[in-house]
Amino acid sequence: MHILSTNGLSKTYGTIQALNHVNIEVPEGAVYGILGPNGSGKTTLLGIVMDVLKASSGSYLWNGKAGDEAQRKRIGTLLETPNFYPYLSAERNLEVTAAIKGRGIDDIPRVLRRVNLFERRHSAFSTYSLGMKQRLAIAAALLGDPEILVLDEPTNGLDPAGIAEIRELIRQLHTSGKTIIMASHILDEVEKVCTHVTIIQKGTIKASGTVNDVLHTDGPKGSVTIEIASSNLQELQNVIGKRKEVKESELKAGLLQLTGDSSLDPQLINRYCFENGITLTHLALKKQSLESRFLEITGSTSDR
Repeated sequence: MHILSTNGLSKTYGTIQALNHVNIEVPEGAVYGILGPNGSGKTTLLGIVMDVLKASSGSYLWNGKAGDEAQRKRIGTLLETPNFYPYLSAERNLEVTAAIKGRGIDDIPRVLRRVNLFERRHSAFSTYSLGMKQRLAIAAALLGDPEILVLDEPTNGLDPAGIAEIRELIRQLHTSGKTIIMASHILDEVEKVCTHVTIIQKGTIKASGTVNDVLHTDGPKGSVTIEIASSNLQELQNVIGKRKEVKESELKAGLLQLTGDSSLDPQLINRYCFENGITLTHLALKKQSLESRFLEITGSTSDR
């Protein structure tokens, strides 16, 4: 069973198609990144599954059941810029949040420790750095110890130090067993913290799968590139060219670059070379950067 599954979710605003038959499946325990340019529909998708917005058509399930108030209480959310009182302390702000959410205040020390703000719990929110403010927002989402976290652009607007803080916090929360769904347009963050990714553009899903699968996909046919080397590159090229999985082989900067379909496997290549009397001095699966893959799929950096 998936934590979240959507079936043909669509949303229109007049003539604008914000979401177009979106289908995703979020596995339990995943850090699931929804990646897309600004204006791609990420926030709309999260708003619908959290019942903030109504879909024009389609449906969604949380843990195999239709979303309801009981389900949503098991989900911690950060869907917009943190809205805390600047003159109140972190502790007092969380007390206000707990009252609004119907949570008890006994959980506040735990969540402050979780986001490493317990020592600053009496400091006014206005004295916090941007990274600390974002961590306090995540602390608010953690009240009641929800099993699932839904975060919209959790590192948006942060400096590198703040981004690193949130990245490490997400990793810790994932390690503790929580399922995290996060929307982001920051490619590097998705690559570093997510286990799964869906790339969305103009409301339409362009690619989806584990981060590894998406990164290793080179174009629509899913080709794979492997770099190898040996003491005799010409002999190596002659031998390896007999493999049917190898569609192209090219010498580049002292390496032989092989291109083939998804059946082109590094272990297979290594074993084949060894069986033919060739010892490889270099073997690497050339992983495409998420940025190049993203631009390859979307063709742009913004949909606005």
